[in-house]
Amino acid sequence: MSRADPGEAQILPPIPLLFGIVFALVTSVVLVWLVAGSSLVALAYGGGLLTVLLTLLLAARLKAPEEAGQLAQPDWAVTAAAIENRRRAVAIIDRANRLVCANATYEDWFGGQVAPHEISLSEQGRKRLADAARQAWREGEAQSEELETPSAERKFSLRIERVGRGEDYLVWRFGERVEEDGHDTLAERVSGPFGAILSSAGIELALVAPDGIVQAATPGLAERAAGNSADSLAGQEFVQLLRSDDRDRIFFAQEGQQGTPQTLVHIPLTQPQADKKKAADQSPSLMLLVDSNVGIGGGWQGSGKAAVPQLEALLSALPLGLALTDRDGRFLYANKAFLRAVEREEKGLPQFPSDLVVREDKPAISDTVRRFARGATSSGDMAVRLSGDKEEPVSIGLAGVRGLGDAAVLLSISDSTEEKRLRRQVAQATKMQAVGQLAGGVAHDFNNVLTAIIGYCDLMLLRHTPGDSDYDDIQQIKANSNRAASLTRQLLAFSRQQTLRPVVLQLPDVVSEVSQLLKRLMGDKIEFAVRHDRELGPVRADPQQLEQVIINLAVNARDAMQAHAAKSGKENWKGRLTLATRRVSARDVRKMGIDIMPADDYTVLIVQDTGGGIPGEHLSKIFEPFFTTKEQGKGTGLGLSTVYGIVKQSNGFIFADNIGGPDGRPAGARFTIYLPVHKGEMPAVTRPEDTEETKASEWSGGGKLLLVEDEDMVRAVAERALTRAGYQVTTARDGEEGLAAIANGTTEFDLIVSDVVMPAMDGPAMARAIRKVKPKIPILFMSGYAEEQLRNDIDIDNMHFIPKPFSVQQINGKVSEVLGEQAKTDA
Repeated sequence: MSRADPGEAQILPPIPLLFGIVFALVTSVVLVWLVAGSSLVALAYGGGLLTVLLTLLLAARLKAPEEAGQLAQPDWAVTAAAIENRRRAVAIIDRANRLVCANATYEDWFGGQVAPHEISLSEQGRKRLADAARQAWREGEAQSEELETPSAERKFSLRIERVGRGEDYLVWRFGERVEEDGHDTLAERVSGPFGAILSSAGIELALVAPDGIVQAATPGLAERAAGNSADSLAGQEFVQLLRSDDRDRIFFAQEGQQGTPQTLVHIPLTQPQADKKKAADQSPSLMLLVDSNVGIGGGWQGSGKAAVPQLEALLSALPLGLALTDRDGRFLYANKAFLRAVEREEKGLPQFPSDLVVREDKPAISDTVRRFARGATSSGDMAVRLSGDKEEPVSIGLAGVRGLGDAAVLLSISDSTEEKRLRRQVAQATKMQAVGQLAGGVAHDFNNVLTAIIGYCDLMLLRHTPGDSDYDDIQQIKANSNRAASLTRQLLAFSRQQTLRPVVLQLPDVVSEVSQLLKRLMGDKIEFAVRHDRELGPVRADPQQLEQVIINLAVNARDAMQAHAAKSGKENWKGRLTLATRRVSARDVRKMGIDIMPADDYTVLIVQDTGGGIPGEHLSKIFEPFFTTKEQGKGTGLGLSTVYGIVKQSNGFIFADNIGGPDGRPAGARFTIYLPVHKGEMPAVTRPEDTEETKASEWSGGGKLLLVEDEDMVRAVAERALTRAGYQVTTARDGEEGLAAIANGTTEFDLIVSDVVMPAMDGPAMARAIRKVKPKIPILFMSGYAEEQLRNDIDIDNMHFIPKPFSVQQINGKVSEVLGEQAKTDA
């Protein structure tokens, strides 16, 4: 508290009045002189009048100091005491802008005895303050709401009023605009007797700071949530005091689900007079927790989503899917088995049972639930189709219940999730097996056609030279035939009937072989990364076919990333293809719980991309032949089916799934290939360096051949090719004719060239019968099926194999090779 020294009071002479008196005196003397005509009389009159005036003036001057002192020297100490206010700063200035009085709050806020115009404010604040002062002197009062310090840390409101007898003073009243911490009283009430009364009624309160830290709590909240006193909760996180179950019901941490569920009400404590720009989450909050089962008189009340706690505990322990509804058909409770059965473990329980089924079954189940809820207690069941699985109907049991509060109907459903999964796997495996057999049969028959086309093209090319008009056309026919032959090889790969040459190898070596090619295939916009585990087990597979698997998966990933970028409209997109190898033990396989995969040690190849993933409806179809999501003419649909066939033929397993992104949507696809670890020794990898067509032969002595083939066109082209090569060829249409040619004994054959699948007697049956008569004669089988499969099915010594389709050069070379080996053996 302070006051300023006003100084001595000074009484200013009334100069205008004095001039008026002198003027009146002179005028009156002149008038007397003019009337009397005597200057003596006029001077006497003027002297007497002047004496009277001087006497009066002297008396007034002697009295003025006393009166002036009484008016100019008020008791400012009394004024300062009167204006004391803890929440407002008050100051009084005179006309000279001098501070004459201020309260203690003013000195505390503004740093001592400074006049209002000297307060440290922002530039805008100083301008507003000066405008308000001028307005107050002119109009008697003024105010301003937005005065802030230079750093904007504090804001003030201002009200100015002109006061005094002569209205020579201004009273300045400042109010602070910042939010004051007015929650101290509330915290005391929450943790005091008032909070104890609320706790006894089943209502708990907590005063929580904006950062989630408890500032105060009722005694009951501290005891139920942590088993401690209310003071012990101060400084703890509020969320740590609560727990929730799978239905998002809230319980106290100390009580767990054995306690009663709570209803949480969040009350922000934002003051109405606070700055509107301040976010609500910067203010403390009052958390109100009410027992969901507390009602009038303390009795149990249904909450619309809660059932009797004891009954809930019982239903939760049962493996059968069970749920309760009220009389209006609303769900009250469902155990985990029920949620699994209806495939809503993550989504939670809907409001009505009709929300679980397809649109056609909604009225039926809704009416049935209401009938069981309002009628006599009875039970029954009905078949419905769930919205998540529209293909297979499920049976839901219903029973009316009474005496359980709001619970009126008990619904039951068997958790057949595992059964459905196994059924889908069996159905998928059966379908893939059937498609594989069909693909293999089509490829076998088609190979016969291609063998004839390619053979006749070779024969025609022998009669034409480059430059002839027909030479290029024949070459084009042969090229397209070879392309068709590659498609049939892919079909055979899918049906697991392709010829493989497996060796024991390490997966990182195969990945290294194709890495450079993959980098060129991916282009500049796709990053290619490779990661390998240590101590990988060796696998037994065909290295060339594994390379084909990796290339097919990489090309498929590249196309997926390009399509995803085009769909999202991104021009400067970047993709990533990752190849990784992993070591998976038998114990890890058991933990995975994949029934179709034996528990064994595996070496895993993972191919992962960022192409947006595979749509869920396509996941079960991507390995089927000719299934493709690409535009017409941009894919045969055999890439992934070939991968599937090669992996399965190598005794491996392949799985496809999606990788989740940050927003929950698929970010890419992942193909995981499991190849069993080879338990034997690790031999050196031998890769075939020469094809059958380029392999040189030392045999040139001709020979007598028996050609057995049921397809006329294949038999004709093979006969012409072998005849032109210098062999004597005898033909037979089937196995019986071939056996008869041997039995006649008229010709000693050096080699039998035979098809495998023929009507009446097939090639293997004919070969076994011939071996009884001619045990050493070599047999060369022609087939579109896999050599390995044939060798497993046909136990015949000195058996050789050539895959269809073959060219003229290939069959000539293979026959020459077999006869050459036989000649060495006989020698």
